[in-house]
Amino acid sequence: MATLNRTALINRMHKVLKKHYKPVPIPERSALEHALYACCLENAHYEPADKAYLAVSTTFFDWNEVRVSTVKELAEVMHMLPEPAAAAGNLKRVLQSIFEASYSFDIEALKKMPLGQAQQKLEKHPGVTPFTVAYVTQAALGGHSIPLDRGLLEVFAVLGLVTPQEKAARNVPGLERAIPKNKGVEFGSLAHQLGADLVHSPYSPNLHKTLLEIAPECKDRLPKRGAKPAKTEVAHHATDKKEKPAAEATKPGKAASSAEESKSKATPPADEGKAGKGKPPGPAKKPAAKKDEPTAKPAEKAAHKTPPAKPVVAKPSGVKKSAAAGLSKRKPR
Repeated sequence: MATLNRTALINRMHKVLKKHYKPVPIPERSALEHALYACCLENAHYEPADKAYLAVSTTFFDWNEVRVSTVKELAEVMHMLPEPAAAAGNLKRVLQSIFEASYSFDIEALKKMPLGQAQQKLEKHPGVTPFTVAYVTQAALGGHSIPLDRGLLEVFAVLGLVTPQEKAARNVPGLERAIPKNKGVEFGSLAHQLGADLVHSPYSPNLHKTLLEIAPECKDRLPKRGAKPAKTEVAHHATDKKEKPAAEATKPGKAASSAEESKSKATPPADEGKAGKGKPPGPAKKPAAKKDEPTAKPAEKAAHKTPPAKPVVAKPSGVKKSAAAGLSKRKPR
């Protein structure tokens, strides 16, 4: 797409969004609070994000208690978000990494650094996503950056503003040039609401109507029911079915039995091999060592069989003789 067409489409998008959404101003917060709020706002509407942030900041005693709480506990408090576990995990990691870096919950020093240096330092903290960096840049550091989350990137892809490669790289070329800095907060909040609508209800007729109003040629790229999600689900089920026999075969019992069966098939029994050797195909004689083996082994088998036979025969005969001897010694009354 040419730069002029992309810029014109972004400006048209801004005009259409003004008719359907209201801009949301950025409240006064510290740099840390903006970073934590961004964890709640990513892929969510402003109203549930405000409720989640308020619930976290008031339910727990302080940020240190939030830091030592489990992700499950935080997710229960932030249940109004579309992805509470992901938001809770990012928020906890941000607090943990900032505390480990300075043993405090203060990143106001970023405001005194050059913008690029401050962004790089913020990116190093685990849990800080590109959306969080862009939001803190816009809200606390005074820079010009449009926060892009998964929903807004998908909107740009549907409108044809980004290629698949640019979407994967989370890069929208010419976005900051098309939207001036004095309108960055307004456009960012309006576009974020459109992206949150796509995450919340991608098949909504009102959402499709708004997207078609921005770019009528995007009809074929609109989210459709049962398209890609259905294919991925089927693919997962197919792989599960294929992997089940392999998993069962790796069990110790079945592996041993299969190994024994393969050995029995590969090596014939000893008797069968000896029987074959006892019947030579031609007049050629076999070595003496091989002739002695079959004669020695039957003798050993006979030696093993005779001992259990002797006590079985001896016990009944011994019992009868002893009884008869006792009767013969008794005197008649």
